[in-house]
Amino acid sequence: MVAQLETPSVNSSLNFQYPVEGLVQVFTSLHRNFFTTVMAQALRIAGQGTPVLIVQFLKGGIHQGYNQPIRLAQKLDWIRCDLPRCIDTPHLDDTESESLQELWQHTQKVVFEGKYSLVVLDELSLAINFGLVPEAEVLGFLAKRPRNVDIILTGPEMPKSILDVADQITEIRRTHRP
Repeated sequence: MVAQLETPSVNSSLNFQYPVEGLVQVFTSLHRNFFTTVMAQALRIAGQGTPVLIVQFLKGGIHQGYNQPIRLAQKLDWIRCDLPRCIDTPHLDDTESESLQELWQHTQKVVFEGKYSLVVLDELSLAINFGLVPEAEVLGFLAKRPRNVDIILTGPEMPKSILDVADQITEIRRTHRP
């Protein structure tokens, strides 16, 4: 038997004295790697009944696209670019660039609609550093998002302007022990 916590919607009749404000969290590392702690947090929160969106900006290879999300649990949508490959360079052809822009526009749209309480933007720092997603747009998005939405950004070399607006910064480091 699976128990699921019921979470009140944003438009709930509950009147909190102080509104619960979402956080901007950054998980960064010198190395490009899979942030398993972030993904575990997203799965745990979705399993408790909270709507979660994971967006992988530079992953492809499965022709998924934003209109065909992978649904994990009942509350987790996972989307990628509709590309035949993973992006590892700033040099994209027109189709690849268009797919990435569509994914970015879709992400902003669903966040502004209030569909999700947690949104993970995986490897967004690389998309910014490659010049594929404008840093100014990301800052505007973070400033205008619904106040109750938690945003997690991951990737190496996170721009300082994003670190400056983050509520929490976690740096993941590799340690080598003999």
